[in-house]
This record gives sequence, C-alpha cells and structure tokens, in this order.
Amino acid sequence: MKMRGLTRVPKIKVLIIIIAGLFFGWACTKKKSDPQLESFNNSPENQTFQKDFDFLEKYLELVLLEDDSGDGKIIVSPGLQARVMTSSANGWSGKSYGWINKTLFTSGDTSIHINAYGGEERIWFGPEGGQYSIFFKKGDEFTLDNWITPRLIDLEPFDLIERSNSHALFSKSASLKNYSGFTFDLNIERKISILSQSEISKLLNVNLNEKVKAVGYKTENTLKNIGNKTWEKSGGLLSIWILGMMNPSPNTTIVIPYIEGSSSQFGPVVNDDYFGKISSKRLRVTEKAIFFKADGNERGKIGVSSSRAKDIFGSYDSLENSLTLIKFNKPTEEKLYVNSKWEIQTDPFNGDVINSYNDGPPEPGAAPLGPFYELETSSPAAELKIGEELTHIQYTFHFEGNFEALDNISKKTLGITLDEIKSALKE
Repeated sequence: MKMRGLTRVPKIKVLIIIIAGLFFGWACTKKKSDPQLESFNNSPENQTFQKDFDFLEKYLELVLLEDDSGDGKIIVSPGLQARVMTSSANGWSGKSYGWINKTLFTSGDTSIHINAYGGEERIWFGPEGGQYSIFFKKGDEFTLDNWITPRLIDLEPFDLIERSNSHALFSKSASLKNYSGFTFDLNIERKISILSQSEISKLLNVNLNEKVKAVGYKTENTLKNIGNKTWEKSGGLLSIWILGMMNPSPNTTIVIPYIEGSSSQFGPVVNDDYFGKISSKRLRVTEKAIFFKADGNERGKIGVSSSRAKDIFGSYDSLENSLTLIKFNKPTEEKLYVNSKWEIQTDPFNGDVINSYNDGPPEPGAAPLGPFYELETSSPAAELKIGEELTHIQYTFHFEGNFEALDNISKKTLGITLDEIKSALKE
C-alpha cells in the first residue's frame, strides 16, 4: 500500500526546530503557540474516532481492524512503519485515544531530524545516544544539530504481507549503522491483532460487562539478524522500543507499580533526571507506585529499570473516566538494556525498561511539539547470532464507562484504586 499525501510533497523543506532533548530529541518550534492550530488539534469535536479516520484517510492508506462486536476499532498506517494511529472502544463515535499531529500532516513539510506525526503505538529502536547510538553519525558531537532519526523509523513505509478483519502483518528489511561504525542488517516483522472482549478478560483476569467499553490490541515486534555478522556487546546492540503518544489532560495521571525493595538491592525506584528533576507536584512515589502528571503542560521524562519494573502500567483520566493499560513480555531473568543518554557512556547496557514522557514547552514562549504524553516499553538488548531473532510483545488496552467497574479493573491489574490515582497529585 502506498502512502498518500506525504509521498507527493514536491521537495523537502527543513523546519527550523529545537529538538526537545535526551529521550528521542523531540523537535519543537520556537514560535509562540497558535490558538487556532491548538484548537484544530485538540478540540473535542476533532477527537472522535470517525473524525480522526476521515482526516487520516486524506493523507495515508489505512488498515482498519475491528473486534467481533464492531465497537473495538484501531487504525494502522503501513506508510508510517505500521504504527497504530488511534483506537476506539465505542465504535465510530467513540473517543479517539491516539494523539495525531494534524498540523504537521496539513503543512506538507518534512524535517531531517524527526517527523512527529503521532500515533498511539509505534516501533523505534534504541539506543538513542552514546557510543552505540543509531541517531548520531560516528564522530559527531551529541548535539541537537547532529541528532537525526533514522528514516527507517521516521518516514519509510512497511510492507503489508497479510491482513484480515482482526489482524495485519507487516515486514521491512533494512540496514542501520551505529555511532561506532557497526552495521546491522535486519528484518522487522510487526503483527498487529485486535483482541476480542473474552481475550481481554482472559489476559488481564478481569470481568467485563455492559457497564464497560473496552478495546485492546497486541503487537508482536520481531527483530532478526539477516546479516553475516553476530551482534555482540563489543560492537553495540539494538533494542526494540515501542512508544505510544496519547492525548493529555489536566485530569490524567500516569501510574507505574514497581517492585518493592531496598535501593541497595534494587537501585532507585525512578529515574527522573532526563530533563532535570521533576517537582513533587508532578511526580510522586508511594510504597505502591509511581504517579506522574500527564497534562501536556511541562516537559519531563521518567524511567524505571528492569530490577524495579513490573510488566504492566498505565494512566487514568478522572474526568473522562477512562483507564489505559500497557502490558508487555518483560523477561523473568536478568537482561541487558541499552542506555540512551547523550554522552559516551561508562555503562551502555544499563538502561530503562519502562519510560513515560509528558510534553510541554521546551522554554518560555516556545510551543510544545504536541502536547501529548507517552507510554513506552523496551525489549532487552538484542544479542543475536546470524539468523536469530528477538520478539517484543506489547498489549494496549483502553477502558471507559462505570467508575466502580473501572475501579475493579485497576485494583486487579495495577493494585491501585482509582481514588488513589485521582488523589496522588492533588495539591
């Protein structure tokens, strides 16, 4: 399937951007916010699933997947690396969960650094920074001007191999060279499957009834070494990095349960120094969980290591009464994880497993890229012999409806009540 609109741009115009830092160098313009553009992106009438489908269809070839009921729907774009653009738990008129950068689509512009079209679940690869980075060329300083997202995970399409009403399989073969000069010859397979209500219930061990609307989908992301060299620590390693961009609100809180224990045994509970320390008004750690504000008003990023991370986390919007959960196949045994800090690293395989980002202005008077917030997971570093592969599986669930029913789901999956989430960051 060919990508519309974006492939018809007559020439590339490089945007003047400030890339918002360490986690994947988000590009941010220095101009002041345009209320008309903000209204276009974020007004409620432009956030139904139908509205987003109609908009995206003008620019992209789309794959629509639906569950048996027809209420659960997701939109996938082959032209943007088979990313899930958005989803609905309540049919065409339902809430659209993915953040979509409509102003970037309508502008027709592209950038050499990054093209943040949005989408609630996409595939990237780490590490971002360091001596094994795939975002910087060998010998370049780790500066904003030198940071470039590989086109493979930015603008290039994936091939649609097969599809049904409920799943689609995509593939892509490519090469990536890292900062140290090692070339990875690789194949990516990405299978996206929408889940039935019974599958959601079984996976999470929860009861669903007529008081709750739910949509869930699974992505199986497989990275294979198709070259003639083994991938080893000495040359650098890749990881599968899955990121989801969601619509923020003043009432949305990210919640990350963690493995309890002493810092001497398990290390710090949360890493919050990506963009400088985050204030206690926006980030709180209790004995049960990490709570992080997802309002799109202040830029910040947190990370959780493999020794602390569980295999599930999420977010809750108390005004909309909608609960989002992310679940992934975290290995039970200890593994290496790539480090993405923008520096030559002393420990390049001690990175985070779970990350979350809240967008906001990079400096006073500058516009945010979104705003949006992100929920992210990473696979272990891929030490692969010739012909070997690594698969990272992620599930995304959205629930909306009755408070008591959602509270039961939150307690069962996260071990946290909705009231605890609502009150965690109240001033």
